[in-house]
Amino acid sequence: MSGPDVLTLSWEYPPVVEGGLARHVHGLSAGLVRRGADVRVLTRGAEAVPAHAESDGVNVQRVERTSPPAGLDAFLAWVDELGDDLLAAGTAAAADRRPDVVHGHDWLVAAPAAALADALGVPYVTTVHATEHGRHQGWVQKHPQSHVHGVEQAMMARADAVLVCSDFMRRHVLDVFGPAPDDVVVVRNGIDPQPPVDEARVAALRAELAPAGEALVLCAGRLVYEKGWQVALDAFDRVRRSTAPAAPPARMVVAGSGPHEAELHAQATRLGLDDAVTFLGWTDDATLPALYRAADVCLVPSLYEPFGLVALEAMRGGCACVAAATGGLREVVPDGTGVRVPPDDVRALAAALRRLLDDDALRRRLVVAGATHAARFSWDDAAARTLAVYDRLGVPV
Repeated sequence: MSGPDVLTLSWEYPPVVEGGLARHVHGLSAGLVRRGADVRVLTRGAEAVPAHAESDGVNVQRVERTSPPAGLDAFLAWVDELGDDLLAAGTAAAADRRPDVVHGHDWLVAAPAAALADALGVPYVTTVHATEHGRHQGWVQKHPQSHVHGVEQAMMARADAVLVCSDFMRRHVLDVFGPAPDDVVVVRNGIDPQPPVDEARVAALRAELAPAGEALVLCAGRLVYEKGWQVALDAFDRVRRSTAPAAPPARMVVAGSGPHEAELHAQATRLGLDDAVTFLGWTDDATLPALYRAADVCLVPSLYEPFGLVALEAMRGGCACVAAATGGLREVVPDGTGVRVPPDDVRALAAALRRLLDDDALRRRLVVAGATHAARFSWDDAAARTLAVYDRLGVPV
């Protein structure tokens, strides 16, 4: 018997990547295919990206859509338009072949995913990657946060099963939205095996980003406030000012883009770090493994973090990790695999960074322990757990 026919909706899918959600949907979809499922992904398109493609056995269909606009009200209107396009594409795809389950990822595709499931009479599963309540520390009473929170409430109430990426997120979803506990299932993110790294590329990045042999500190991810990059810049400034004159100064590289980018550039200038911090902008998946290998320390200073895929990627890639002890990062970076510090604590983050930069032996121990720990996370395991949820809903697996 063949596996289930899964119709997946997501607002991003590689190579159109805003953050970790795209990597999750890709990894999970490929894992489901390896376990016999037929997976079709409906997502948004972009210039020079084919409207139809097959990758890792996943059939990907993209609807034409411009890049997300600036401004929250404009973004919400854009999300509604994307939903209409995805619903039309999903209706056409289902007419060709009816799926066994509709799986939506986050609130941005909740409306079309639920509408498709209702029209087809099949289960609706949602994966919650983050919540507006968590991103804004509970301040969701005013527009536009209230609108997003309301969409998430409706999504939780409608979904036949809710998947989350960590034990922290399960507690959070149950506390904030109150669905039935049996309906909320932890399916942790996986991670692909370490890809081959071009050592020449690593050496070139070191020469470019730390030309005087400085220690290299990496920040990688979407540039949004809740990721805590403003804390990382303040901590890095503190480390630079406290460095002994005889020691080579450290340099920082920021790999990513997002709505907080201009503020971070301004902060770096205000701190006098323009010559010490390099903003690379959006960085493709081919470059990131070389960056992890080139860097001495990776900072993950999130204020709110449902999981912490960057920390896992850094450990897999051979980079010592300093992470905030918040959310899912407590599970992703357990004791002995990296250094954890209280969130939003500049002094603690600076002290941990200084300690790792000064202690080569500690850094090497964490690299080995982190790589061993990261290897325990797999998309095949995530796919198996997801299939178990489908099975419980009566989907043929």
